[in-house]
Amino acid sequence: MKLSQLLATRKTIIHQANLANLAQAYMTLTRLAERVAAARLHGLVQLRQAGGGDQEEPHWASLLALEGNQSVIEEHFDDDDLMALADAIVFAIGHEFAEIEFNLEELSGKYVAPLRHALDKAGVAIDLAEQTSEHPAQ
Repeated sequence: MKLSQLLATRKTIIHQANLANLAQAYMTLTRLAERVAAARLHGLVQLRQAGGGDQEEPHWASLLALEGNQSVIEEHFDDDDLMALADAIVFAIGHEFAEIEFNLEELSGKYVAPLRHALDKAGVAIDLAEQTSEHPAQ
């Protein structure tokens, strides 16, 4: 491949990468929202991003129940789920955050719906059945 070809296709590649990230965030949040609904989880939570590696900040994202029982959160979400949730929300809101609060039952309406709208607006056809936790998006 020639440098001129790469430069000529740069804008298209960036656009496709952005759409791929949008699609991944959509599928991640859809899967997690389905799990929340199936388990009838609700209440205000605080999602904290993983720290930058220093000893004062955790290396993993965390989800703190501000209402209800923390043990219920820990029963339904492992570290990988929380990292995926934090990454997807960063993409959904368009910027990094240290911590963010939301009601679990509003996960779909607050984050999934706007991502779906953005995909629709970009002309992306949702050709996959909504994936559940047994078939996570890769």
